[in-house]
Amino acid sequence: MKYLNLDPDFQPYGKGIAYEHFTFPGGEPHIKIQEEVPADAKVMVVQRVRSFNDLGILLLAVDALRRMGVRRIALTLPYFPGARQDRQMVPGEPLTVKVYAQLINRLKLDKVVILDPHSEVTPALLDHVQVITNLPFALEALSDLDDFVLIAPDTGALKKVYELAKVADGPAVILSTKKRNVATGALSGFEVMADDLRGETCVVVDDICDGGGTFLGLAEALKQKNAGRLILIVTHGIFSKGTEVLPAQYDRIYCTNSFRNLESEDIIQLELNHQLLNQ
Repeated sequence: MKYLNLDPDFQPYGKGIAYEHFTFPGGEPHIKIQEEVPADAKVMVVQRVRSFNDLGILLLAVDALRRMGVRRIALTLPYFPGARQDRQMVPGEPLTVKVYAQLINRLKLDKVVILDPHSEVTPALLDHVQVITNLPFALEALSDLDDFVLIAPDTGALKKVYELAKVADGPAVILSTKKRNVATGALSGFEVMADDLRGETCVVVDDICDGGGTFLGLAEALKQKNAGRLILIVTHGIFSKGTEVLPAQYDRIYCTNSFRNLESEDIIQLELNHQLLNQ
């Protein structure tokens, strides 16, 4: 297997095929593969998509490989873009996850590897998808904890949290709920479904941390129920509002480098590698 790492700062399988890419003055992305790739080679394209430009580079890279005669092409896309927009909440909005999935499907890839998708909608829309769960990453984060309870931040995360509980020696699972204004995205009404946590270490597990509003509101609700230490485990760390606010509320925070590399002393980031991506 050969690898084409389209993000030079993300090479989970190791060194890849040499190439250059740049953007023309008009805004068009461009790529040029700089070494021969045999037509019978198997190539895994690796990309972290954080913008349409990143997606454009991916589309162009696959086309360049096809024009070199390469037939066996797969893709590792750990953070699937648009996955949270997996239903139309208000008129006038797109079904974003389907738009991205259709573009990926048109590439006719042998396999598409994604990590901890937001919901079952994403893998349902993708052809030849291989889903990597959050379990190995989450278990590593839990490895130095003895007694704790798992917190599902909403009903959407509940199934994943129960799966983690099964392989983590059966800690209790507690559901929390919140209200979201679908027009504005504003969050309110956080509630933890427990009477008294009695100083328990509470481990919140979810797939994505964007601005962190969910986890800030949840931290307050947990403390009102007498929670002890608070630990947050998220697979995809976007942290669009910075990495400083959440550590003030959580004793420890874990994420992977599926979305970006962090330079933070307050967040423990696990680097994805060949073993984690080949479950």
